[in-house]
Amino acid sequence: MSGKFEGKVVLITGAAKGIGKRAAERFAELGAIVIVTDVLPDEGEKTVASIKAAGGKAMFLKHDVTLETEWIIVVDTIKSEYGRLDVLINNAGIGFSGPVEEMDYAIWKKMMDVNVDGVFLGTKHALPVMRAQNSGNIINVSSVAGIRSSLNYSGYCATKAAVKSFTKSVALECAALKDGVRVNSIHPGIIDTAIWDTLIGTTEDGSNEVPRAATLGGMTAEAVPFGRPGSIDEIINGMVFLASDEASYMTGAELVLDGGLTAG
Repeated sequence: MSGKFEGKVVLITGAAKGIGKRAAERFAELGAIVIVTDVLPDEGEKTVASIKAAGGKAMFLKHDVTLETEWIIVVDTIKSEYGRLDVLINNAGIGFSGPVEEMDYAIWKKMMDVNVDGVFLGTKHALPVMRAQNSGNIINVSSVAGIRSSLNYSGYCATKAAVKSFTKSVALECAALKDGVRVNSIHPGIIDTAIWDTLIGTTEDGSNEVPRAATLGGMTAEAVPFGRPGSIDEIINGMVFLASDEASYMTGAELVLDGGLTAG
């Protein structure tokens, strides 16, 4: 495998499955050394094994993004093994829905811990490595929910809006220091991934009579101008672009991939 990320070290959180897994596979296909982290060791190891079987380079590290101690271990391990960190994709995220007055505080806090604190901690600990090499890219996975509010998604929307604003502020810090680090956010729309299983109660196989694909198809038929959900690969294409030299003049930007959902 070789390509535009040959020799680059890419850390992707929440990469055991879904968007993170496919991102890990794509960056490996493009020549990157991919660090897969997740709280799911079995699935994470399978992702790494599949990358290696295809000729790519990857390492799995068990990692709870809400714990600063684990971020320190992950970044120190990367520095020890590879001496650099070129791209951080803060992808790990969770989502729950419901009226605000019915939302358990523990659920609110859990979303904040993963979706916001995880992004903050990753950025905090990746930046010194990137600044030391005078180059780097941080891509924070937000959502259209960070741009456009939705009924009964107050907690999730709050976390994703926080990621958007945090990204812009850190981008300005890096630009002011002329440290060579770009920081951008990516905002997927309705994509066929497992996060919807907790947001709207679907299952991938339809075992609870609410199949994910059919449900998302119904949601997007009228709400999304394109009339369909997005694919995981369409989101990965955006990540690859933001991490590449083709986006060298982009920082503090919101890359929205939603089929026109937020255009109106």
